[in-house]
Amino acid sequence: MPNQHVARMADTAFPELVTADVTPPDLSTVWLRTFLDVARHGSFTVAARELGWTQSAVSRQISSLESALGGAPLFDRLPRGVRPTAQGRALLPHAEDLLARLHSMGRELTALREATGGLLRVGAFATADAGLVPRAMGRFRTRHPGVTLTREEGLTPALLSRLTEGELDLAVVSTTGGALPADAYELHHLLDETLYVALPTAHALATETELRLPQLADEEWISGSHRVEGTLLHTALRHGFRPRVAHVVAEWTAKQGYVAAGLGVTLIPALAAESVRPDITLVPLRDDSAPARAVYAATARGRSVPPAVAPFLAALREACAAE
Repeated sequence: MPNQHVARMADTAFPELVTADVTPPDLSTVWLRTFLDVARHGSFTVAARELGWTQSAVSRQISSLESALGGAPLFDRLPRGVRPTAQGRALLPHAEDLLARLHSMGRELTALREATGGLLRVGAFATADAGLVPRAMGRFRTRHPGVTLTREEGLTPALLSRLTEGELDLAVVSTTGGALPADAYELHHLLDETLYVALPTAHALATETELRLPQLADEEWISGSHRVEGTLLHTALRHGFRPRVAHVVAEWTAKQGYVAAGLGVTLIPALAAESVRPDITLVPLRDDSAPARAVYAATARGRSVPPAVAPFLAALREACAAE
């Protein structure tokens, strides 16, 4: 005989059978399935044959269910078969609904486990959104079309905070402004990103094959913040100068417009380089005192992640290899 997995019935499951001041009964799903089989066939014998049990085993299941529900009979035993009593008729739609919900729950959990359904919440910093993340999303959707994929953009500190709060499942983040806290997050290295200096085409340094930050100490800069801490310009502080931020501009495309107009220079990471306009010049930035900016896929330590995280991480790695 199958194991009896006991399910606690919610008050709303049996409004006719329980009241607000009565504790809902503990019912076995096996009892309910047996009840539905007997009701469908109108026969203990036929239900037993379908279930592969003896008739007495079926009777015991129904007796256990009747006892749990207060002792009232659920079936009238007739000369030819059985028919639900008033209590049986009241129970019937709730038993059908409950078992349908359990089947739905099973399908949903299976879909989550096999990454054929469910929800995956992804965050990314703006530059990764220029090409890397959309390419990964395209690969992922092709392979897992049933998974609902949401994405939000933000700065690395904000994305890490969202991971900590359980509001994101995975975030694509970077080491801009310092090392990431590996004790709080699982960090999956994706790539080391080259930085470029974006210059007006007529700039005196535009013909150089590479540049170092000290060569740009006297330049006016286009940056996303007046404070260089936590930005791509943070490493300038290690070279003994604080860049003069002439214009604060958030969007990469807008920064390029300011550079093209001769209003300053800016740093552009490799992930954004493919969308650079033709009237500015990119020169690789060399900085021996600091490693290239590293890009990671991060998840929160101590939190279970949806199974879809693994295939999305694989799609990110493939998208990186295609860069």
